[in-house]
Amino acid sequence: MQAAVGSHCLSCAKASRPDVKTRARFWSARQPLLVTMSLLTMNVVVFLAVLLFTRDPGALSGSVTDAHLRFGLSRDVLAQPILWQSADGVIVTEPDGWYRLVTSGFMHFGVLHIAFNMYFLYALGRMLEPALGRIRYLLLYLASLLGGSLGVVVMGGVGITAGASGAVFGLLAAATIGLWRRGVNPFSTGIGATLILNLFITFAIPGISIGGHVGGIIAGSICGLVMLAPPYKAFPPWASFATPVAVGAISVIGSIAIVAG
Repeated sequence: MQAAVGSHCLSCAKASRPDVKTRARFWSARQPLLVTMSLLTMNVVVFLAVLLFTRDPGALSGSVTDAHLRFGLSRDVLAQPILWQSADGVIVTEPDGWYRLVTSGFMHFGVLHIAFNMYFLYALGRMLEPALGRIRYLLLYLASLLGGSLGVVVMGGVGITAGASGAVFGLLAAATIGLWRRGVNPFSTGIGATLILNLFITFAIPGISIGGHVGGIIAGSICGLVMLAPPYKAFPPWASFATPVAVGAISVIGSIAIVAG
């Protein structure tokens, strides 16, 4: 005796499929690191775009290109017109380019610079994005980036600063604070040692943005205290959204006030 084999018409099969909105929701649910990978992709795309449009081999080795002059950050470049001698001639940067507070965080000096930053972004994103959720994780990243930019402005100087280091240091500091808040010794996990080692490198090696790194750490630590508090010491839910927004806003306002003063 043979078992009956059912069949479905093509229109019935199509009708049984979830709609586009449902399929998109299912796809999104299968992407635990969507924000991390999006940020990583944005940084890599910007790096490749700089290489492509400037056609400057120095973009690979870490030299300052025309793109860095136009989108990088320093207090002086925000405060006054500066004449730069670049590979393509003379560039005059105009003051009040506040977009630099953000764009500088997506520029990098060479392959090694972006490789290290993207490695730490991915490693920390695997820890923090699932714990915080996408929106809060993105807010933490942006608050740390803007905190790093404030640190650059506070330190002053005419040299151009760029890189995701401020944001990455903020994530690292938030992770350290989060472990400590939960009663876990950060040095037992390697997170604490990584933070201390990178701080040592920041102060020991010339040419590294001390202000950017320290500013990111301070911003990330403040956010981590609230956003990664354990359930038994939790803040109101709205505070985990309001804190990074406030830190980012204060960083922007502080940068403008310092330059204007």
